[in-house]
Amino acid sequence: MCLAIPGQVMSVDGGEGFERRGIVDYSGVRQEVSLAYLPDVQPGDYVLVHVGYAMTKVDTAEAERLLREIRRMEEDGGLPPDSP
Repeated sequence: MCLAIPGQVMSVDGGEGFERRGIVDYSGVRQEVSLAYLPDVQPGDYVLVHVGYAMTKVDTAEAERLLREIRRMEEDGGLPPDSP
């Protein structure tokens, strides 16, 4: 089972196809990922990433709701403190 946590796209490299990359922020942890599968993604969008590839764009309101719930679970002891 995989747990996907929304990350916010901070920047996009203007490459095309499999050269298109960007930086995604997971509550302070940043990762360079491939944006090859989501050519319309722009900075500020939320995405779900699997093995270094942004696979799905997530609605901003839903992503923010999920992140609030994850923080709440973390505060309640449901997740380790170092989880994004």
